[in-house]
Amino acid sequence: MAVSFHLPILRGLGGFRSDWLRSDIPAGLSIAAVGLPSAIAYPAIAGLPPETGIYASIVAPIAYALFGPSRLLVVGPDAATMTVLAAAMGAVVAAMPAGTPVDRVAIAAALALGVGCFCFAARLLRLGILANFLSRPILVGFFAGVSLSILVGQISRFTGVRIESDGLLAPVAEILRKSASIHWPSLLFGLAMFCLLWVAKAMRSRIPGPVLVVVVSFLLSAIFDFQGRGIAVIGDIPRGLPSISLPPISQLPLDKIALGSAAVFLVSFGAGIVAARSFGAKAGEEVDANQELIGLGAANIAPGLFGAFPISVSDSRTAINFSVGGRSQASGLVSAATLIAALVFLHSALRILPIPALAAILATAAIGLIDVHELKRIWQISRMEFVFALIAMWGAISFGVLNGVVVAIVATLIYLLRKTMFPRDTLLGRIPGRDGFYDMQRFPDAAAIQGVAICLIQGSVLFYNADYVRIRLRDIAKSLAPDTRRFVLDASAMVHLDSTGAAALDAVQEALQQQGIVFCVAELNAEARALLERAGVADRIGAMSFFDDKEDAIGSFRLQEAERKAVQNETPQFREGSHEQDV
Repeated sequence: MAVSFHLPILRGLGGFRSDWLRSDIPAGLSIAAVGLPSAIAYPAIAGLPPETGIYASIVAPIAYALFGPSRLLVVGPDAATMTVLAAAMGAVVAAMPAGTPVDRVAIAAALALGVGCFCFAARLLRLGILANFLSRPILVGFFAGVSLSILVGQISRFTGVRIESDGLLAPVAEILRKSASIHWPSLLFGLAMFCLLWVAKAMRSRIPGPVLVVVVSFLLSAIFDFQGRGIAVIGDIPRGLPSISLPPISQLPLDKIALGSAAVFLVSFGAGIVAARSFGAKAGEEVDANQELIGLGAANIAPGLFGAFPISVSDSRTAINFSVGGRSQASGLVSAATLIAALVFLHSALRILPIPALAAILATAAIGLIDVHELKRIWQISRMEFVFALIAMWGAISFGVLNGVVVAIVATLIYLLRKTMFPRDTLLGRIPGRDGFYDMQRFPDAAAIQGVAICLIQGSVLFYNADYVRIRLRDIAKSLAPDTRRFVLDASAMVHLDSTGAAALDAVQEALQQQGIVFCVAELNAEARALLERAGVADRIGAMSFFDDKEDAIGSFRLQEAERKAVQNETPQFREGSHEQDV
């Protein structure tokens, strides 16, 4: 298989014109304004310092602008990705020898490099289809479970009480036991900022809610000295950008780094491509998942080299870029430059931001991950898919986010198997006065062809469904009319066939032979026929029983019947002549 690796360098700036700056500059400023609060808040999910979120929000868009194929997508910290990252980091820390110093920033950076490597490897192997591996219902359910995990994680930040329990209900029970230790000013302020976010959203404020919360929190913290009153604040943030460096990967458990990177990659890439295709459809921009792997790979390698963490496509930032009218990746570069300026010149303002305000931003983002409308829609469309969405949600809640990824993947595999384990079958017939063949279940006017049964199997015949197909074809054969002389298997929808499937067709041929019915196969693809030949099944069926299409099979049957009748008509005359000669 030929492998190509085309670098989409500067494609996001392709065709750039100077007059686009009138749109890109306001878009970049808006992205920075919306992104700064989340950049400061999201690292707390994984126990990382706030500056890492700012670093990621600076270097990732620059890397994507250089290597990303889209002109509109904006990358950055993502709440769901951060939750998976937190679980992956927990697994790495647990695997480290007791007494080893834990550098959470180094672990996060190593995971970011791992995610970038997985992106590049997937691109080399053209595995962009992995974006579809986690189905939309599975993702919706998984993110709903993740959102509940994020909400529980904000209890300590809202209340100022250290929570040591894990899971969903245990932290709630713990805060009830420790209710006497709740710092009520922190809780009341956090709830007030939470309400402000929802009021801003309900009133469709021109100033984004997170920006409003950050400004109000800073002013109140400066005026009333929140830190002196016991309300936790962010504290000192390093000035300027960090120097480029590699994390000490050799000192970390590489197996846990690899597994954690794979989990973050699957979730961030799957969710990112869903967002990319959604915005691409609105903008009339085709999204190539394989090319996006290069942009996302570079956008994860960059934070890994600058002491940050993995990122994904950001829904909120891309939506802002889209709504303000950004025309190219210049808006992402403007956003990065704005955040650099904020890091240098707003250092004092950032350090006094109250932690409960950031908890309110995280809680609001978490609630936004629960797509109730989509869950209702899935329920209306398919009860089975809704069940799998609930399984994915239950996995993220009950087994932890990292194990929840495994549950989501297993649920996807079960869902795929369930869809293909029982392929639909139907008998085909003719409608008088019309060409072609028709499903006799769907078209009451369709009638069977005398002497011939045509059965369509709508799916591949593989090891896990071969026995079901064999039994179905046997049962259909038993119910055929007594004058049926030929059974034609329409294999036009049989994309794949394995050795177990070949054995099943061989058994069907033998059963039909015992009934005096000739088994024929029509429209079988070349790969499947070659497999039947290697298995010796094609010889037992007979070379004359394979047809390029169903019309050929019917024509062959009619010719054979005509020859048979001609022989029957000639036989009595021959016998009469022989009798006269004997006399």
